[in-house]
Amino acid sequence: MNKSAVLHIPTSQYAFPMSEDVFVIRLRAGKGDLDGCRLFYGDRACTSSPVRFSSISMEVRFQDALYDFYEVTLHPCPRRICYYFELTCNEEQVYYYGGAFHSELPDLILEDGFVVEGRSEYDQYPYILRSEVIKLPEWFLHAVVYNIFPDSFADGPATLSGKMKELPSPDGTVSRSHLGGTIKGILENLDYIQSLGANCLYLNPIFKAEEYHKYDIVDYFHVDPCLGSDEDFLALTTQLHQRGMHIIIDGVFNHCSWHFPMFEDVVINGEASIYKDWFYDLIFPVCRPEAEAEAPSYACFAYERKMPKLNTSNPQVQEYFAHVGQYWIEKFHVDGWRLDVANEVDKNFWRRFRASVRQANPEAVLIGEVWENAEVWLKGDMFDSVMNYDFRKHCRDFFAQKKTDAGTFAFAMTDMLLRYPFQVSCGQLNLLDSHDVSRFYSLCGKDDDAWQAAFLCLCLMPGVPSIFYGDEKRISGFKENEYRKQMPWHEAHEDLNAFVQNVIRIRKEWISPMDEWTVLHTDKTADFLVFERAGKHRIRVLIHMGETPVDLWHFCENGTVLLANNATKTSLAKNGYLVLLMP
Repeated sequence: MNKSAVLHIPTSQYAFPMSEDVFVIRLRAGKGDLDGCRLFYGDRACTSSPVRFSSISMEVRFQDALYDFYEVTLHPCPRRICYYFELTCNEEQVYYYGGAFHSELPDLILEDGFVVEGRSEYDQYPYILRSEVIKLPEWFLHAVVYNIFPDSFADGPATLSGKMKELPSPDGTVSRSHLGGTIKGILENLDYIQSLGANCLYLNPIFKAEEYHKYDIVDYFHVDPCLGSDEDFLALTTQLHQRGMHIIIDGVFNHCSWHFPMFEDVVINGEASIYKDWFYDLIFPVCRPEAEAEAPSYACFAYERKMPKLNTSNPQVQEYFAHVGQYWIEKFHVDGWRLDVANEVDKNFWRRFRASVRQANPEAVLIGEVWENAEVWLKGDMFDSVMNYDFRKHCRDFFAQKKTDAGTFAFAMTDMLLRYPFQVSCGQLNLLDSHDVSRFYSLCGKDDDAWQAAFLCLCLMPGVPSIFYGDEKRISGFKENEYRKQMPWHEAHEDLNAFVQNVIRIRKEWISPMDEWTVLHTDKTADFLVFERAGKHRIRVLIHMGETPVDLWHFCENGTVLLANNATKTSLAKNGYLVLLMP
């Protein structure tokens, strides 16, 4: 037995409640190593001694390049759980609990029948508390998100002027626009957005700021004048909700503008400012350097001198922004926040922010911008979801740059899915594009077939899909001014629009958010992948990125074709895909 490969971590993604009476337990083992894995579980507070255990066989639910992942769902289950594993390999049989291997169980029965209790030595889940069961807002699990960079989208029905503008304010700041997009322009194109199948908008920052991107915020309580008015935004949220849609806005709380009033006070009053503890690493006197090469006398976001870093561990800062979070929920009825540079912000800040937002709306969603493994932020006390850039990375390597094969792609997606409890993984905001990265269409070399295969995964794998504006119109570009370019309203792209609509329709009609995801087959040589989503219905997806056509007959028998490209029910050509409804 390869004991070094065996892993189980209590109260983690290896042992978590889905509800008060449904509990999932996982165990990792060497790939193909074990002959059997059996779970023994009981009520850790039962009155009998020793504990009465029930047992159930665990099955290999997932695999990656090195490991098998055994899983079992207990339903119903005790509210207080103690458990151990019985592992077999050839003639060897061991018990595994407490992070160690044992030849016997800890209960000791003496000759006179007295039992020396050993229940505390087993693995434990002390109590399934209702408040600790991670539950994402149901509407968000069903969301198809359309991400809009407001300056670049529209200023009227299917139109955008592309004109720059500057609007001076009485406070001495100047708001700038690069392409002229407005909130009203978004409102006037909701029919188009809804026709794609999207039911949720995510807007990059809309607050009063100086630069066109609006990540240098001057005023957190008003819409930027280049984008419109507070009344325009309320009209947008009202119309969205009347259509049964939702809206998420971008919260930038790691940093602010160098003309943010509290920072202005620090510049004017120096060490006498009551806001001096609102900012990081101030050196007095605080000056705004005019030249980019000149080092600022304060910490900044990414060394950008116009964006001083806020001290988010300061309770006053936490209270101020908790109020901001609540204000936009209550006054404008936004449905959630995407939170910028979330991994650089004090964690207690996020706990305070969450409490305030959820007080205003218990169904509001909180999405962190965390590009790496976000386990620490997804325990139920900070965020519901994060922007899943790893999803994009794996798709880039397989579909666009052809750096990995189908098997490696499947293993990478498996490991990503197993990072978190399943309900959390199903709520990650999956994306191929955003305002911070090169367009995926460009990475694919403008290959429609490769882009479409990746889009299938975006919409049909576990997670919430996010579409960046204009993806459906083949926007391309590697540099910032390219991938944030003007929405090409004058270009029809009816074929890609229809494809996007069809894929989203399949997701909505045949897949539920919590449907199981299973890899049925991978062929590294042929770059051929087959996976399935199974719940009330079974949707099978076949994707082939290799050069030589592959034979499909044993994967497609009795299936109903929902979508196909370069495919028949017997053969799949290069960059082909097939989506089937299975009986």
